Amino acid sequence: MTDLTAGQGELARIREDYTALTRRKRVYGGILLILFVSLMAAGFHTADDRNAGGFVDGWRRILDYPAEVLTEALEKSAQLPGHLVHFLPALVETLNIAAAATLLGALGGTVLALLSTRGLAYWPRLIPLFRRIADICRAVPEIVIALVLIFVLGGGPVPAMIAIAIHTAGALGKLFSEVAENASLKPVEGLESTGANWAQRMYLGVIPQVGPNFVSYALLRFEINIRASAILGFVGAGGIGYELRNAMSWGQGRYDEAAAIFLLLFVTIVAVDQISDRLRARLTHGARAGVTA
Repeated sequence: MTDLTAGQGELARIREDYTALTRRKRVYGGILLILFVSLMAAGFHTADDRNAGGFVDGWRRILDYPAEVLTEALEKSAQLPGHLVHFLPALVETLNIAAAATLLGALGGTVLALLSTRGLAYWPRLIPLFRRIADICRAVPEIVIALVLIFVLGGGPVPAMIAIAIHTAGALGKLFSEVAENASLKPVEGLESTGANWAQRMYLGVIPQVGPNFVSYALLRFEINIRASAILGFVGAGGIGYELRNAMSWGQGRYDEAAAIFLLLFVTIVAVDQISDRLRARLTHGARAGVTA
């Protein structure tokens, strides 16, 4: 009887503790929500005051610019095929920048991942160092790296490619490291027992396990890098973004060219997204998933 009473008392105490913990979580959640809303409201108010025009007064004109572009593009629709052909080389240059940057970034990310993964690293004590290198590479925006490289190397596609590759190496290094941590160490241990060096253990024991996921992440990053290479064109890094900046800066009279560039970018990104989606499904889930995707 005493044990039953003690058990009931313990159960009541646990219930009270749980109720108190739930109540505290709700209070903390409410406080955080209030702080978040207050910060958002204060930030919006500050930004609205510093703008040349207020958001409340200007939101009605938010569609004016797209309307001007579309109106001029429709008026000059007969010139659209010529513009598409004219800007196609710039689009190819943008794709080349993204592809080269993705390839170099994937190679760099693979090295960073293998050197920063427990159980696989060549120098286990330097794992934090390589992780911080990957953090720095992906923390600095591509446009900042590109501006520095343009100052050193001059304008063109090379600074854009290097900037995107550095950022890609950091981003993929993090993703690849998480995949590599789930790799089985038995093949690595077996290769080590036969006298294989570190590079051979990684190439023969780890890469075959993680290769499909590595390629899948690299394809996803390629889509992102196409957008990034187009954006970097605005700072003089070449590609179709440079042509878009010129067309938009010129203003009325060349809006039809801007519309053609937007159309090229839209079609390209959709096509690359569909193709890479099928390839990723085939790599990660097999041929049947790639057919049904």
